[in-house]
Amino acid sequence: MSAYPDFDTMPIGSQWRAGAAGSTRESTDPYSGDTLAEIPQANEDDLNEAYETAVAAQPDWADAPPAERAGVMRAAADVMGRRKDEIVHWLVHETGGTIAKAELEWGLVRSVMWEAASMPHHVEGRIMPSDIPGKESRVYREPVGVVAVISPWNFPMQLSNRSVAPALAVGNAVVLKPAGDTPITGGLLLARIFEEAGLPPGLLSVTVGSGSDIGDAIVEHPVPRVVSFTGSTPVGKGIAEKAGLKRLALELGGNGPLAVLDDADLQLAVDAAVYGSYFHQGQICMIANRTIVDASVHDEFLGRFVDRVKALTVGDPSDPKTQLGPVINSSQLEGIQDKLKRSRDAGAEQLLGGDPFGPAGLCLPPHVVSAGNDVATAREEVFGPVMTVIRADDEEDALRIANDTDYGLSSAVFSRDVNRAVRFGRRIQAGMTHVNDSPVNDDANTAFGGEKGSGIGRFGGQWAIDEFTTDHWVSVQHTPRDYAI
Repeated sequence: MSAYPDFDTMPIGSQWRAGAAGSTRESTDPYSGDTLAEIPQANEDDLNEAYETAVAAQPDWADAPPAERAGVMRAAADVMGRRKDEIVHWLVHETGGTIAKAELEWGLVRSVMWEAASMPHHVEGRIMPSDIPGKESRVYREPVGVVAVISPWNFPMQLSNRSVAPALAVGNAVVLKPAGDTPITGGLLLARIFEEAGLPPGLLSVTVGSGSDIGDAIVEHPVPRVVSFTGSTPVGKGIAEKAGLKRLALELGGNGPLAVLDDADLQLAVDAAVYGSYFHQGQICMIANRTIVDASVHDEFLGRFVDRVKALTVGDPSDPKTQLGPVINSSQLEGIQDKLKRSRDAGAEQLLGGDPFGPAGLCLPPHVVSAGNDVATAREEVFGPVMTVIRADDEEDALRIANDTDYGLSSAVFSRDVNRAVRFGRRIQAGMTHVNDSPVNDDANTAFGGEKGSGIGRFGGQWAIDEFTTDHWVSVQHTPRDYAI
């Protein structure tokens, strides 16, 4: 089995070709700075072709037997298994993720494909009661038609596939725009996998292009019925304004609280907080952005936490011993450093940190900040290897601090009393809460989604079927009726 060919073209409509924008985007390794691919960008004409082809190809795919669509999903999961080393290699070198992160992402993508294989047989209609004699009301569950998917760079393959695979499985066509930093793992590699699995041409187009060329057009275009977006809250709000009367599935930014109550198992909480703060350099929307610790255990927790963070290894993500790799690009690094500076200027105490290093200068040591909930690293989504530890007076104060944010994606609470923790967790204003576990949810077979400024809609399981299908009411009058006016 040979490796996939160079990723210098993209599947637009029914063929792989270069984009017509006249400009080229480099995909680079954020650790070494090496160029991985040079990709001629797509423009609005390419996007139109992708949508037109999707409209033409989708009806036959929707009419295909569920077993046929399920078979493609199973075959894609098999391709993932055969090509694991190749996929992990791309995830390490294009995203800057460690081997552990890349293998986790590979596993999540494969699990979603297996889950999607069950979905064609779980699209269910229903018979509704009717008050009119002889009348039958049927509700058919139909695919929406064409879905636009816009994915981010942090978990690019998983955050593309969790919408792409379910949308295809239930009978839709998809036009995907991956992030500019990860066009291969976020789109082109996934398209090759589905192609090898037997997905008919035209059902999945990948448009690699700049935001100025196709960013608005992919959302405003009249063809897609659903827009699925994972990314920042400001961009998500812009999509909501531009999408018009389309259905939206938006998972946006996060500012996850991890609450440590006075009866928590501190070693468990420390271990989970380290993982939940620094996995993939903190570049995860569900990451623990703030750890809120009851005053009675605050100092002990903080001491143990700093000691654990000091021992983390930062460097080359392709080295199995590395626990933190580089941040994705210089712009992201500057944003993290700006938040740190503003927090220090506002009185935060930086207990641990360091200067960036590495071949491309993007390896940032893990930082620990002790502060209140009002500094930049606590108020804003950092998306980097930074944890702000906040002292809470008691349980109610911890809850107040946890909810004192515009975001509401993921959260966690630690207590030896599970029922107490659940009661606390249910009062957190978030789409997801994990008891005695990290807020970074690595279970592929669950629903993801947020509240408040963290988005609308859910991703995963039955929610995915609901997002990408629609009800069609068909009534049947079996006996003649009187239509007297």
